[in-house]
Amino acid sequence: MLQKDLFEKVIDQLAPTLSYLTFYFQGEPYLHPQFLPMVKYASEKGIYTATSTNAHYLKEEAARQTVASGLDRLIISIDGTSQDTYEAYRIGGDLSKVIEGTKNIIAWKKKLKSKTPHVIFQFLVVKPNEHQIPEVYRLAKELGVDEVKLKTAQIYDFENGSDLIPSQAQYSRYQQMDDGTYKIKNTLDNNCWKMWQSCVITWDGKVLPCCFDKDAQYVMGDLTKNSFEEIWQGEKYQQFRSTLFKSRSEIEMCKNCTEGTKVWA
Repeated sequence: MLQKDLFEKVIDQLAPTLSYLTFYFQGEPYLHPQFLPMVKYASEKGIYTATSTNAHYLKEEAARQTVASGLDRLIISIDGTSQDTYEAYRIGGDLSKVIEGTKNIIAWKKKLKSKTPHVIFQFLVVKPNEHQIPEVYRLAKELGVDEVKLKTAQIYDFENGSDLIPSQAQYSRYQQMDDGTYKIKNTLDNNCWKMWQSCVITWDGKVLPCCFDKDAQYVMGDLTKNSFEEIWQGEKYQQFRSTLFKSRSEIEMCKNCTEGTKVWA
């Protein structure tokens, strides 16, 4: 897990120019024992803070600390409105814990008279749950959730289809061709705003160019050895940006990227 001292060192470097900080990548943020103190540290420096959670760890005290931390945006993943549908995608998950955690957050917002965090139900639309879209809106309203966002799913090895691809085209990132195969809806244009406006910092201080680099194959630098500015302006990062400008299709992680397509349904 990302060490608190390294986190604070990086935040101190970035605070003058950083406007939005996302506290999630490939794991559950509430498993980090220092997660909420780190949120508070960033929040006190005027940085907008957001996180995404499965809500299984939002017990009373965690919910209270979440609201007190100054977290601005809390995305709760709820990919089904019945236990069987929910656990079909969230293997081993418990929908009742999601609902309990949501209730705890809403209750503590009221107790502390806080407008934040803005609570979002994120519903990842896949074939097994697409029939429950109306239900997630009903549940959100019942619980007092601020917003519902329907998200299209990234599918690996999508070319030959998948049981997860929704039957309703507007909820899919992929379209079926005449020969029965699938392709991603967007074109792979040789540009990407993320290369100049965002990046990912992994648990051990590695800097990645994009959240689609889920296995950290494209490491631009190491914050335990260099400052963020040195990495961001460094030759390796510049070369990567140049490669993307020339041919985005040559970069493996870019081949299944959503840039240019509709992520939110």
